[in-house]
Amino acid sequence: MSLQENDQASSGGKAANEVAYFATGCFWGAERRFWNIEGVIETSVGYMGGRRANPSYEQVCTGTTGHTETVMVRFDSSKVSFQRLLEEFWTMHDPTSLNRQGNDIGTQYRSAIFTTNDSQYELARVTRELYQEVIRPVGYGDIVTEIVDASLHPYWIAEEYHQRYLAKNPNGYDCHSSTGVPFPSKVESIGG
Repeated sequence: MSLQENDQASSGGKAANEVAYFATGCFWGAERRFWNIEGVIETSVGYMGGRRANPSYEQVCTGTTGHTETVMVRFDSSKVSFQRLLEEFWTMHDPTSLNRQGNDIGTQYRSAIFTTNDSQYELARVTRELYQEVIRPVGYGDIVTEIVDASLHPYWIAEEYHQRYLAKNPNGYDCHSSTGVPFPSKVESIGG
C-alpha cells in the first residue's frame, strides 16, 4: 500500500491536514528546507512519478523506473499556506534545469509538483507563471517543472537512511543549485 492510500484509509478518506509532494533534485536538502518551515507537521522522502511499485533507491538511480526523488510535506494550512510552500519550492532549486540539479544528472532529479487537489494544481500553475516572469529577465529559460495530479502517481517512501538525512549528517551533501532569484515579494496571497 502506498503512503497516499494509507493516509486515505486511516483518515476515512479525509485528511485533517494538507499534504503536498515536491521534487527538486536530491531530496535530502529539500526535505530539510521544508521541515524548517513553521506549520510543517511532517516530512518524508520517497519516489513518485514512475512505473515500478515500491522501487529501491538503487533502482531509481538507474533512471529506468521513471521515478523522481520527492519530498512529502504534511502541513497545517491554518499555520502555513500552500503558496508559502510553493515560494520555497521555486527558489530552492533551478526549475529551468531539465533532469538535473547541479552535478546530479538524470530523470530522478527532475523538477515536479504532485498536487493533491484542484486548488493546489491551480496555485502551482499560477506561481509557476509568476516565477517565470521574474527569472526570464535575468537570463533564465523556460521553467520545465511538471505539475501533475498526485493521485495518478503513488508515493513510495524511501529507505530509512534517507529520512531526515541532513539531521543525521549535518555536514552532508545538499546539492541544490538555485537561480538566486527570490519569489516576487509583492505578490498577495493568491486564491484567498
